[in-house]
This record gives sequence, structure tokens and C-alpha cells, in this order.
Amino acid sequence: MASTFLPSASSSATFRTLIGAAALGLAGALAPVFPVQAQQAAPADPSAGQPLSHGPASVADLAEGLLDAVVNISTSQTMGRSGGGQRPAPRPDLPEGSPFQEFFDEFFNERDRGGEGGRRVQSLGSGFVIDAAEGIVVTNNHVIADADEIEVNFADGGKLKAELVGTDPKTDIAVLKVDPSLRELTQVQFGDSATMRIGDWVMAIGNPFGLGGSVSIGIVSARGRDINSGPYDDFIQTDAAINRGNSGGPLFDMHGRVIGINTAIISPSGGSIGIGFSIPSQLAVSVIEQLREFGETRRGWLGVRIQPVTDDIAESLGMDSARGALVAGIIKGGPVDDGSIQPGDVITRFDGKEVRAMRDLPRIVAESPVGKAVDVVLIRKGEEQTVKVTLGRLEDGERLTEDGTVPPGDDEAAVATASVLGMTVAELDEEARASFGIAAGVSGVVVAEVEEGSAAGERGIVAGDVITEIAQESVSTPQDVVDRIAALRTQGRRNALLMLASKTGELRFVTIRMD
Repeated sequence: MASTFLPSASSSATFRTLIGAAALGLAGALAPVFPVQAQQAAPADPSAGQPLSHGPASVADLAEGLLDAVVNISTSQTMGRSGGGQRPAPRPDLPEGSPFQEFFDEFFNERDRGGEGGRRVQSLGSGFVIDAAEGIVVTNNHVIADADEIEVNFADGGKLKAELVGTDPKTDIAVLKVDPSLRELTQVQFGDSATMRIGDWVMAIGNPFGLGGSVSIGIVSARGRDINSGPYDDFIQTDAAINRGNSGGPLFDMHGRVIGINTAIISPSGGSIGIGFSIPSQLAVSVIEQLREFGETRRGWLGVRIQPVTDDIAESLGMDSARGALVAGIIKGGPVDDGSIQPGDVITRFDGKEVRAMRDLPRIVAESPVGKAVDVVLIRKGEEQTVKVTLGRLEDGERLTEDGTVPPGDDEAAVATASVLGMTVAELDEEARASFGIAAGVSGVVVAEVEEGSAAGERGIVAGDVITEIAQESVSTPQDVVDRIAALRTQGRRNALLMLASKTGELRFVTIRMD
């Protein structure tokens, strides 16, 4: 079952259609917005008092003070002409008084109101005010993506046009601005999502199915969820009811502070089944600050290619457990192209933060300021050491051409070919390079043949792969390969850690059984 982002659809559907859509799982049917009337009582202070720790008997007082800060986001977009850019069909030349005149006039007038050959499509989502003085509103990027017009709708029925400040598709966050001089705004504050525990009570407010001002309550079901939506997935999972149209709305703790931005659900029908995901405030706050200041993100960049540390790799490196991120390659021209970090290093801490698994490192680095000098703790050849690196900017790094860097090898060879671990390895001479189509910048020992059912074959090694290192020692001849494997067996190792280069120079690590 796949995760689903929370799109909205046409605001012209009836309430009956909404019921049908909820029952049948139809993605395109939503009810019109029915704004919640403004509360007469004075708003409660969300930060006053102690948070509820035993299941709230009621969240009415808490919700009352927050409803005015949560808004509905309405967008409109002109869709292009159908038929791959073909000109729209011309109006038919009907005789005066034709019974079809009224029908065709209605059709073509509606078409023309949407622009030449286009049609207007409206969608609805949620958002919340974080700065009343400046008129700053936060929502999801997918709520306002490709919109021609954005409108913010308030709980009392008021509306304001919004302009786009900046977006970040990688985290699905967008920042909007409205004119605060046109109405009094109510704002909410961010809390610290890092303090939330599994089982803590949370409350969602948003615009599900276009209904507006809807409150739901649940708990934190899990933290640190990776749903494969982007490179920085670290979602809060909640069972508070989140549906289509809740996208961009806030997830509150029991102090009334925003600890998440509701973004996605898992659902077979499009409706809530109690598995929703929110961007944690710990990640969102820094992104929002950058979008407000620069109109874009400016993320830290280390300039390495990484892969997971498996149990086999950990054993081959002499590590007590599988942890950290294994450096598989260095990006040419990047911040650590100076040799401070090398292929085969395992990064376990970055700027004082633990790197438990590979996916932790990109998020931690991205959250670090560009140009900051940080300490990186790594394991190199079985020994822990600390190196200092200065971060580049990810957005600049993305424009660089990636090129695998491998240590230069010795041109002399003791033997022409050798058989080891189910592979036939050979010199990487010009003939072999031409035969397998190996790039000029790749060096090492070429795999000429792999036995079917061998240990090497089980690990996905194929003819044309190039062995550049074994157990973090460079190899340049078939004899080097034989000698390194023999040395590992003498040391009592059960697995050999190989760094392989593809034909184009992309690096990866694999472990091969030697028993």
C-alpha cells in the first residue's frame, strides 16, 4: 500500500458527491468550503498551563484558541489545451435562430473564460499563519504547485490574495504572504518535535474534503518514518484523522504548538485509516527560515556518495555493529575532494550528531549552514578518527558533474589473469578497456568472467566491473587481488570487502564470502 499525498480537487462537487467519494475512494470529488464562523469567546492562551498527559477529556478550549490561525488554501490553475498544443476548435457558424445556438454559446463562453483553449481547475488545501505582523502563511508545496492564483480563506469567511515567497519540493514546504493590513491575523508558534514521544497526544486542524475548520485528535504513532517521498524523510506518524485537503495544515501538541505539517497518508480509498504523516517542526523550521530570507533553500553539502553499512560490511571493517554511512565515492570538485574523507570511510557522527544509518547523513548535512566548519567522526581502516571539513552548498553541488575518483594503480602486473572467489580477473589494459567499454578515468583490475552460482555472482558482480580496492587497500594487478585475499584469509576474515567501479566509474562496496 503506497503513501498518498493529500491533493484536493474541484470545489464544485456536492456534499452528496463527497459522501460517495469517501465511500468509493474517488480522488477527484470534494465538497465546497463551508467556513467556520468566528468564535465569540476570547481565544485561550495555548501555552498556558500544563500539557495533558492522560488523554484529554476535551480539547475544546485548546482548539478554540487555534482555529483562527488555521486557514484554507484555495488555488486555481489554467490547464493547457488538450491535444498536445493544438488550436482550440472554432465556434461553429450556425444560422440565425438555430436551436443549438444557446448550447454552443454556453460551451464556448465557458472555455474562453479559462484562457485560450484552456480550462480553470481549482483545488483546496490547508495552511497556518506563523507571523501575523508580516502575514506569513505556511503550507505544502504540492498544495500550491503550478498555481496561477492563491487565495487564503479564514475561519470567519474572509479571504485574502496570497503571493508565493518560496518553495522547497524536497521537503514539500511552501511559504506564502498575505497583506496583514487588510485584516487582523492570528498566529501560532512552532514547538520542538524532537521532544515528542510515541503515545503523546496530538491534534490536527485543517480543511479535509473542503469542509474547513475541522479538528481531529490522536497520538504520535511513530517517529522517524521514511516513506520514500524525498531525500530527507523523517516523518511523524499519527493516527489523528488526516484526509484529502488536510495537506499543509498543522499538527499540534497539547500546548497548542505546531510540531508537524500534515502532508501524506497511507490509504486504499483516499480517506483516513489512521496512518498519516507530518513533516516534523525540527526539519520544517530551518527550511521556512531560509525560504523567508532567501526565497530558496541553501543547504549544506559534503560532496560524497554513500551506501548503507550492512552486517557483512561492518564485519569486514572490524566494526562491532552495522551503523553509520559508508562513503562509496567522492564528488570531484566537492568540499572533501582534498582527501579529508576517503572512499571506504564510515561516517558515524557529523557535527556532534549521531549518524545511526545511511539515511540520517543527508538530512543532518542539509540542515547545516553553508560554509560551516564541522567535525566529522569516521572509522578508517578499523580506527576511529575525527576530521574537520567545510561544507559547500548543495544547490551548487547538484550542478557539478559527478565523477568517481579512485586511487591510481601500479601499471606493472605480476600475472596477466587470476581466478579468485568465483571470478576471473585481468589487467585493465587498453584491449580490456575497449572490450568492456570502460571509461578512461577508471583504474584497477577488471572482472573478465564470473562463475554462475559463485559467491561473486551472488553479490551481483558482473564481467566489466573493476575492482579498485580490497579491504580498503588499492589493487592494480591480478596478483594484488590474489595477495589481498590470501592476507585476509591468514587474518581469519570470513568476508572480503571490495570496492567496485562500474564501467562509467560509479563506485559501490560489496562483501564476498571467502569460506
